[in-house]
Amino acid sequence: MKILSFLRGEGSVKEKEIATMAKTSEPIIKYVPTTCPYCGVGCSLYLVVNGGKVVGVEPDKRSPINEGKLCPKGMTCWEPVHSPDRLTKPKIKKNGKFVDATWDEAIDLIAKKFKEISDKNGPKALGFQSSCRTVNEDCYALQKFARVGFLTNNVDNCARICHGPSVAGLSLSFGSGAATNPFEDVLNSDLIVMWGSNAFEAHPLAARRVIQAKKKGIPVIVLDPRYSATARLGDEWIRFNPSTHIALANSIMYWIIKEGLENKAFIAERTKGFDDLKKTVEKYADAEEIHGVPLEKVKDFARKYAKAKNAVIIYCLGITELTTGTDNVRSMGNLALLTGNVGRPGVGVNPLRGQNNVQGACDMGAYPNVYSGYQSCLVPENSAKMEKAWGLKEGSLPNWYGSTLTEQINEAGNPIKAMYFMGLNPVVSYPDSNHVMRQLEKLDFCVMQDIFWNESCEYADVVLPGTCFAEKDGTFTSGERRVNRVRKAVDGPGEAKYDWEIIAMIAKKMGLKGFDWKSAKDVWDDMRACTPNMFGVTYEKMEKPESVHWPCPAIDHPGTPILHVGKFSSADGKGTMFGLEYRPPAEVADAEYPFTLMTGRLIFHYHTRTQTDRAKELHYEVPESYIQINTLDAKKLGIKENEKIKVSSRRGQIETRARISDDVPPGVTYMTMHFHKGANTLTNTALDPLSKMPELKHCAVKIEKIAGAA
Repeated sequence: MKILSFLRGEGSVKEKEIATMAKTSEPIIKYVPTTCPYCGVGCSLYLVVNGGKVVGVEPDKRSPINEGKLCPKGMTCWEPVHSPDRLTKPKIKKNGKFVDATWDEAIDLIAKKFKEISDKNGPKALGFQSSCRTVNEDCYALQKFARVGFLTNNVDNCARICHGPSVAGLSLSFGSGAATNPFEDVLNSDLIVMWGSNAFEAHPLAARRVIQAKKKGIPVIVLDPRYSATARLGDEWIRFNPSTHIALANSIMYWIIKEGLENKAFIAERTKGFDDLKKTVEKYADAEEIHGVPLEKVKDFARKYAKAKNAVIIYCLGITELTTGTDNVRSMGNLALLTGNVGRPGVGVNPLRGQNNVQGACDMGAYPNVYSGYQSCLVPENSAKMEKAWGLKEGSLPNWYGSTLTEQINEAGNPIKAMYFMGLNPVVSYPDSNHVMRQLEKLDFCVMQDIFWNESCEYADVVLPGTCFAEKDGTFTSGERRVNRVRKAVDGPGEAKYDWEIIAMIAKKMGLKGFDWKSAKDVWDDMRACTPNMFGVTYEKMEKPESVHWPCPAIDHPGTPILHVGKFSSADGKGTMFGLEYRPPAEVADAEYPFTLMTGRLIFHYHTRTQTDRAKELHYEVPESYIQINTLDAKKLGIKENEKIKVSSRRGQIETRARISDDVPPGVTYMTMHFHKGANTLTNTALDPLSKMPELKHCAVKIEKIAGAA
């Protein structure tokens, strides 16, 4: 694969090819500016259109986000658009088999079944799940439909299984569940800490900023149990035992306080909870037995972080996807508050969002306890405002916390009878795939709305063809709270429709008011009208190359790249420190299942590979799953490189390829989460009590040779 051309930012369409296109019978070539549909960095690019088809991409050299560069996924993002196996017509299951249907048939059936189930069983009998891959406008439309049509808060999105703990944890620490600083702000730091983040594979263009900072002489310290691509490029790598983040953070904070390096003025003026924190961390002076980091290394890191004038923490799913995820995030907040590293350039706590619209799906209110803009559903004044905006009877909106994504799966069959999935593949991406399949079979009615047939569609009663990023207008919100435009380049295939349009069709069939949208802009303006922190983010303002960071409360407001300047977003304006005790993972290795399994991402694939596996070069690079095993463990088991082996947990078993490496320590293994019948066949459904995040990053497995396997 021509990796160097990707890193240099060369487009997928060269000048010679463009000249050839210009001589064809359809000489009209368009360059349509839009946003990459993959990770949460939000890179700007142009889709190259010739004869009504997308034929390539060109990186946007004006972009302050990616500066004319794209990663391998971004450079191939156009390839799935015209794939011959795109969904083109609605499908209805009849007598156990799917048959093509008209839109009228599909919409009539959905409206009828959802209304029947709601009327008979009440608002808690329905579940709605929105994608983090589609535009904001679609996410807003689905959550509005759930609440207006069925008066239910059983609405969630797949941020639940990646950055739900970020929303919960950062909200508790700072008052806002979002990144504090933009990506490029690392260039203003004096120390960059990357904790539980393999950004060089999962977020390459954010990692590029880190490399720029490193070239300026800014040190980069990586904390990760695995010697990842990111760890290789750091100035220092600290290996700790899997899932011991809180114990390690507490040890670091103990020594910061012990040596008097805490920011006393910042603590006194802008925070609360210090005494609770100090009392708790006193138990962790030397916790090497838990986290595995030598005491002198802990002390050294504590001094470096506390003495840096401006230190930033960047983290990702290594922090969040655990039953302690929310507390892990709060531990990152504790470190920043203890040292005063919040609220100015070059500092902060910044989660790297895994999918292109993880931030936006939450911002739009596709969440069980908030409306758009994080307005709590449990506050009567907020509900009254939304009832007025949506034309509902006073007091009609529910005041209960809805079921989360993972809870909805567990509740399938009782009390949830029907579910609506938009742009999701739960059979592959949710923990314990066998459990997910068993639960989906219990539903009375299920709708899957997507651009491709995926493994989960088999469990649907109706499958609806939506449109991809290249076929719609709208917005994505990146991990730095930057709202970026998505622009239509070509028409969708066959009878595929805009996702918000499909939702509006069902709503109108049910006689609901407030869904007479004619464009994505109409949906966006509907959202803005009832969302104070995004009211000033207009389509007109987003025509500028730099786009807009929320909060942006007024039309003439410039946006807010850095949060918590002067005061925090909490009700009292203060940041909160918490005394948090270490808790072990829900499941640890034992005699029967002696290995710890961690999971993560690859640079070549995205989520469940629905899109990236249809890019020829990306499939070529990694066509099947594999598991990393330590050299000593492989030797003991008699396993050779690339040998097919069996991996089992208490929930299921798979066959995969062995990759032997010292990147993982003895007793620890690692798999990517992208493959069907892969890691999530094994992973644990145990939940973080605060965010309901399942423990995707840690479970116990056993490894066996397969007789005669090659």
